[in-house]
Amino acid sequence: MNPKIEKLAKDIEKTKAKIAEQQARLQDLEKQKTELENTDFVAVARSYHLTPQELAEFLKTRQMASAQESSPQEQEEVHED
Repeated sequence: MNPKIEKLAKDIEKTKAKIAEQQARLQDLEKQKTELENTDFVAVARSYHLTPQELAEFLKTRQMASAQESSPQEQEEVHED
């Protein structure tokens, strides 16, 4: 086989290995970030001394309020019918 082709094939394999290594590193970093964010969320929830049920109710209420705020046009369309 042509030596240039062999060299390129080796470079391709080497590059693929580096990419795989960096993708694994990226996944690990994203996992660490998520874990730190979750820790922060738990700390905030605990600072309010909420029970898990109270927290769930608060989040549910907040989600419903957010959904209502985000769709004022939809509310106008309903009133027009």
